[in-house]
Amino acid sequence: MTALILLDPRLHTPMYFLLSQLSLMDLMYISTTVPKMVSNFLSGHKNISFLGCGVQIFFFVTLACSEGLLLASMAYDRFVAICHPLHYPIRMSKIMCLKLILGSWTLSSINSLAHTIYTLQIPYCRSRAINHFYCDIPAMMPLACMDTWVYEYMVFVSAVLFLLIPFLGITVSYGRVLLAVYHMRSKEGRKKAYTTCSTHLTVVIFYYAPFVYTYLRSKNLRSPEEDKILAVFYSVLTPMLNPIVYSLRNKEVLGAMRRVFGMFSSRKK
Repeated sequence: MTALILLDPRLHTPMYFLLSQLSLMDLMYISTTVPKMVSNFLSGHKNISFLGCGVQIFFFVTLACSEGLLLASMAYDRFVAICHPLHYPIRMSKIMCLKLILGSWTLSSINSLAHTIYTLQIPYCRSRAINHFYCDIPAMMPLACMDTWVYEYMVFVSAVLFLLIPFLGITVSYGRVLLAVYHMRSKEGRKKAYTTCSTHLTVVIFYYAPFVYTYLRSKNLRSPEEDKILAVFYSVLTPMLNPIVYSLRNKEVLGAMRRVFGMFSSRKK
């Protein structure tokens, strides 16, 4: 998806620029946990170094939060395009898109760095066997020698700021969008808007639902087995399905695929 959007000039719009960033994040996101998980599974040695665990925490939290903020930016893009089309070139200029992306990366990196540093300096005196397939902060807290309720509360606050609030923003944006689409006179325009919005909402539900259910529940209501099953959705399935959802349900992307692949095949001949 990233290469396709880069190669096809017709996809050089704010919506697809944000989509290319989402594809890049998904690629990095799935690379944070899956290679090590597969390596441990194939080798039979289920271990990770303390430094490797810290690196995994940093990139996982950074990418998870960045993707949440980016999905909110994409919802804002659709809101402006449909509800305020005349203001779209100004509100969603290239500079504005760049600010949204840099803001997502910067805020998420700062938040992730704080969590990583604090998690690594906690004394762990019990068994260091993490009941998870990657270094997840909630799965590491039961191994600590100290009371971690204050830090667990801070994890909850971060989840609210980077997951719940963007999700509520997305919900409000699409509520306004659907209301505007409902009053459209053009059936073709209404159909195109519904297709675009339903694609984005599909990705949002797949991504946010397991995350919110995992990180905003009380510790007493959680179980390691359930957390691992839910983690598969937001760390493996969603990053893998996002490009498929956006390509198969988007005529412009399918058209770009035909043009780009046709260009390469004609060059070979």
